[in-house]
Amino acid sequence: MTKGYWIARVDVRDAERYKDYVAAAKPAFEKYGANFLARGGAITELEGKARARNVVIEFPSMQHAVDCYNSPEYQIAAKIRQEVADAEMVVVEGI
Repeated sequence: MTKGYWIARVDVRDAERYKDYVAAAKPAFEKYGANFLARGGAITELEGKARARNVVIEFPSMQHAVDCYNSPEYQIAAKIRQEVADAEMVVVEGI
């Protein structure tokens, strides 16, 4: 089974409310086997416009990654995130 990866690039507008997103998203991440490989931290901008926060999350499969995003648990969290941050998110198939 090929792993799936969320790649999220985020600019947080309200750091205090973003904590609510992180807490709300935790049950979905636990349910779908998320493994955080990168969460914030230092970046080096090489090409294009970088965002302040970059996250890479590994899932057991592409289906787990997509199902996590579409789950009722995560959608509650996503609404919070969308109110307090600007982001691009994709799911990428592992090799």
